Amino acid sequence: MTEIRISDARRPHAEPGSETMRMPDEVAAMLELKRRGWGVKRIAREFGACPKTVRAWIKAGGWRPYRRPGRPKKLDGLETWLEKRLVQHRGNADVVRQELADQLGIKTTLRTVERAVEPFRQRIEAERRATVRFETPPGKQLQIDFGVTGVMIAGKRERVHLFVATLGYSRRGFVRAGRCERQSAWFDGLEGAFRHFNGVPQEVLLDNAKPLVDYHNAETREVLLHPRLKAFARYWDFEVRACAPYRARTKGKDESGVGYVKKNAIAGRVFESWAALDAHLERWTREISDTRIHGTTGEPPIVRFQREEAAALKPYPMKPPFRQVRDLVRRVQADCCVEVDRAAYSVPWRLIGERVAVHLIDGRVRISHNGAVVAEHAEGRPRTRVLDPAHFHGVAGAARPRVIAGSEAPALLRPLDEYEAVAGGRW
Repeated sequence: MTEIRISDARRPHAEPGSETMRMPDEVAAMLELKRRGWGVKRIAREFGACPKTVRAWIKAGGWRPYRRPGRPKKLDGLETWLEKRLVQHRGNADVVRQELADQLGIKTTLRTVERAVEPFRQRIEAERRATVRFETPPGKQLQIDFGVTGVMIAGKRERVHLFVATLGYSRRGFVRAGRCERQSAWFDGLEGAFRHFNGVPQEVLLDNAKPLVDYHNAETREVLLHPRLKAFARYWDFEVRACAPYRARTKGKDESGVGYVKKNAIAGRVFESWAALDAHLERWTREISDTRIHGTTGEPPIVRFQREEAAALKPYPMKPPFRQVRDLVRRVQADCCVEVDRAAYSVPWRLIGERVAVHLIDGRVRISHNGAVVAEHAEGRPRTRVLDPAHFHGVAGAARPRVIAGSEAPALLRPLDEYEAVAGGRW
């Protein structure tokens, strides 16, 4: 039998939890003696330890480092509540601290809350950055986005808004430069992409831009699209999909496309005019973007497009742009006008208070009532009044305003002589 040497130096006797920590070799010796048939009390006497301590070591099966029992924390048990609020407030621990006081009556420091939510913050960040690459079949999806960059045009640094559209399967792209990101710019960019690809995809994936999406709940994924976007989608026959809020990486193909355009087509270049910029982007798309070997697909986008995706797109319908063909309903106001896009158009005064149909096509505004055309005007600029004097015949004082159709609204609707008479003479 192997001899087990026990140190003659006895350690202080103590109860479990307060007894001096035994060394690993002592615990190993206790276990070996137990295996050889020694009783717990005999082992305890041999080591000068408490029998409860010996039993605890035997039950543990080996030496374990001593751990001081932790103190209860103020936010213990609130982990689920804290995580939910942190996600709701997009990682703002100070707002969580305020709600702790308002809703649960727990007042604590910001640092305490930050320590409590640190594991959840790491999880939220990992989830935000995690991206699952997915591929769409030919003709299925078009991803769109805007990017902003500074460009030297005609000797002046201009803020250029780049509309970039990328087909999900072939990665073929379309670029359009503009001065803004208003709703009209999104619509013009999409229509330009449809003409460029000579087809319309089944769906368009876009970000939660204010001109396009009125509301998008990050938790329930409830989406409320702008009414004109829905009308635009019906006009061109495609479905709209919006990325989850703060998850622009969902449309990663187009996100990388925007960066590619900025770094390859624009960076460091100078242009004589906006027309020169448009011509450069068209040439760059045709000669560089379409013909490069794509890093993901391993082949040029134009080859992949012509082989499989061109035929999968819905044929491009030969019809006017959406903004030139619109059907609206308006109520005639007391000034005998209806308003469309901040411009006013006159109708016969007898229709005041009635609902009329307004049809816009090819720069003309046609107004109908009960199926009959009652007025037709050239489309005016915003904040102008397009009037036909014949629409005011029979109205008291209608002869006074001498307005030319399509002109700016006059500042004074009475002759200047009448104002001078009231004022007592000329100014």
